[in-house]
Amino acid sequence: MMFPRFLIALAFVVLASAPAAAEQQPREPEPAFLVGNGGVFDIINEDTTPQIGVEYIFGEENKLWVFTPMVGGFVTGDEAVYVYGGIRLDLFFGRRIVLTPNFAVGLFEEGNGRALGQPLEFRSGLELAYRFDNRSRLGLAFHHLSNAGLSERNPGVETLVLRYSFPM
Repeated sequence: MMFPRFLIALAFVVLASAPAAAEQQPREPEPAFLVGNGGVFDIINEDTTPQIGVEYIFGEENKLWVFTPMVGGFVTGDEAVYVYGGIRLDLFFGRRIVLTPNFAVGLFEEGNGRALGQPLEFRSGLELAYRFDNRSRLGLAFHHLSNAGLSERNPGVETLVLRYSFPM
């Protein structure tokens, strides 16, 4: 499948640009954020359903090397639930534009929707956000959710969500 190869290539480009982006990072430490998001679950297939979620991004003082920890969850219109924990890397392009690759692992309950093969699911994605003067952010995030082949059944799904990050 060509789509995962595209994500891998995109990840290499993003990580290769990290040193240049880090030089442009704002000097003040980033705060913790409470994030609200909503969008579409399973956007590539015909079984799309609404998705709404919440996430907590830890402040810069909690960084793990260059990564910032996060925890969150979402529910879908088909009553599926996913709760997760993971890491993210903010790459600043100037003061306003933030590109954030992220990775999480969590537990998925399918509800009345698509079966993903098992409860343990991995989420990888990319967010592009605009940073306001008060440090809040408005962004668009694309994620891929799958069990990474740990189960015989591994259809994977993609999500597209609009996110607003409130500084804490």
